[in-house]
Amino acid sequence: MRSNRATARAGVSLAATLPLLAGALALGIPAHAADHPGRNALAGTKPVWATATADKGATSDSAQVHARVYLAGRDAAGLAQYAAAVSDPSSASYGKHLSAQEAQARFGATQAQVDAVKSWLASSGLKVTSVTAHYVAVSGDVAAVEKAFGTQLHNFAKGSRTYRAPAQTASVPASLNGAVLTVTGLDNAPHKAKHKDQLPPPDDVFKNSGPFSTYHGSNVASTLPSAYGQKIPYAVKGYTGKELRSAYGAGKYTGKGVRVAITDAYASPTIAFDAATYAKKNGDKPWKTGQLRQVLPAGYTDTEECGAAGWYGEETLDVEAVHAVAPDANVVYVGAASCYDDDLLDSLSKIVDNHLADIVSNSWGDIEANETPDVAAAYDQVFQFGAVEGIGFYFSSGDDGDEVANTGTKQVDTPANSAWVTAVGGTSLAVGKGHTYLWETGWGTQKASLSKDGKSWAGFPGAFTSGAGGGTSRTVPQPSYQKNVVPKALATANNKAGNRVVPDIAAIADPNTGFLVGQTQTFPNGKEQYSEYRIGGTSLAAPVIAAVQALAQEARGGKAIGFANPAIYSKYGSKVYHDVVDRPTGKDLAVARVDFVNGVDAADGLSYSVRSLGKDSSLQAVKGYDTVTGVGSPAPGYVESYPRR
Repeated sequence: MRSNRATARAGVSLAATLPLLAGALALGIPAHAADHPGRNALAGTKPVWATATADKGATSDSAQVHARVYLAGRDAAGLAQYAAAVSDPSSASYGKHLSAQEAQARFGATQAQVDAVKSWLASSGLKVTSVTAHYVAVSGDVAAVEKAFGTQLHNFAKGSRTYRAPAQTASVPASLNGAVLTVTGLDNAPHKAKHKDQLPPPDDVFKNSGPFSTYHGSNVASTLPSAYGQKIPYAVKGYTGKELRSAYGAGKYTGKGVRVAITDAYASPTIAFDAATYAKKNGDKPWKTGQLRQVLPAGYTDTEECGAAGWYGEETLDVEAVHAVAPDANVVYVGAASCYDDDLLDSLSKIVDNHLADIVSNSWGDIEANETPDVAAAYDQVFQFGAVEGIGFYFSSGDDGDEVANTGTKQVDTPANSAWVTAVGGTSLAVGKGHTYLWETGWGTQKASLSKDGKSWAGFPGAFTSGAGGGTSRTVPQPSYQKNVVPKALATANNKAGNRVVPDIAAIADPNTGFLVGQTQTFPNGKEQYSEYRIGGTSLAAPVIAAVQALAQEARGGKAIGFANPAIYSKYGSKVYHDVVDRPTGKDLAVARVDFVNGVDAADGLSYSVRSLGKDSSLQAVKGYDTVTGVGSPAPGYVESYPRR
């Protein structure tokens, strides 16, 4: 890889929970395969790109395959039903979470199921390489894989590359009695994530040039051309915790007693120093001993393919943003061995299996077109176990708007498209003098550079550069919590029956109104030293919302919120949200930005540009729910709005 309310009822029946469960059930639960008597098909294991016209012929029988057979557990449907019930404020089961041990005992795979799956795989000629509570990993040649899964593996053209994939939907023996959820690894197209940010790699220093505004509007660019008929302010140097806590109604709450997990790939070697230095320089509470810890794999892989160094900055941003908003929350960073799905899933599972935190921030993902249903089913199972335990997952919605400029096709990002996670969109934030909240627009940027004569902005307002991801999923059915909130035109954009729409909620993301982050970087003279710069992306919005949720959990007496979407949508239209629109002042808005041409100093000159706000590709932030900001951003009162029961 790699970001609507149920009718009130006293209890939750199977019929009542079906709209929320539809996505999970359709992806992973085995069904009888009519063309394979005695076998159950694993829906979604044949990728949509594995077509007859793209077929390049059979894969060599001797080619090696590494796969994971995910276990459905003893009650897959019951897991999804319980996850829905404990997350719904209108349910009698709301908040009745299970411990990790109780969840495994009630819904996890039995030893008999594991033994049966292992025996079947071994009898097909595959070698079992590892077994966890969630899957059985195997390796072997193509011939053995074809025997085990009742399919043929062929080579298929996908874009300019050729990849292996099943020519028919994979299946498993019916005698396994539904023990298998899905299998991943039969196709070898890349399944990897990208971090959702606009960060420079730490081995290349990046600094912002001034002049800056101290707060929004404090320093007007009077010598630069006007935009939208008025002089515009310089961008802020970067907001810190004081501004964000004020904007999102933190009040007296600090996240005390709450655990927040952050997942990314790899791990920054300077995170402890950077986080401590940043807090000291910017007025945040000092980190206490043991307040920040890392849970890391035994080793790392695919560092070049994944651009490991670029992930260091992501971790730094996430950690510093959470602490800035929730300074007393305990933070655990769980690093993945690579940016590939298998390793990211292992990190998420580690959090759930050991209940390392109640709130999980995830600033990574990929486009929906790159996600296959088998992988989606594996992710959803982890998210459902998390919901049962009272763990909520928050995913950035993406930084490329509707993705048309990036991919040529309107689509959303994943895993933010899952019906079992909270997708976090983005805004441009204006905070005034005295940390006063002024307004937000949907995050979407158009850029125009200063003309050669300095008298105008060339091609104003310029081209789209970046914006919050959002839109309608093509693969995930509409969850029940979005009904009666998400406009029908959005829900049915790809399917008359309705699909999942993202995002769910939003926070600051625009790099032009962004957050000040501090990180150790390498300067042109070869020295490594701490430096600060302004940053953004929904990579910022996700940890900010995760931190706000930590405040909300503290406000309700420390009781876990868990999967928050049903509760988030139940508050729709109330004063606990800023209803974000693209023109909050009634006019188009923009800021002036000055950058070093070489990214570090003025030796090679300065570049001047105007950045228009609220211009997110084809997406618009409008009154009510929208595909840029969801239900809006947290307002004063949101933190205290979760019931204590």
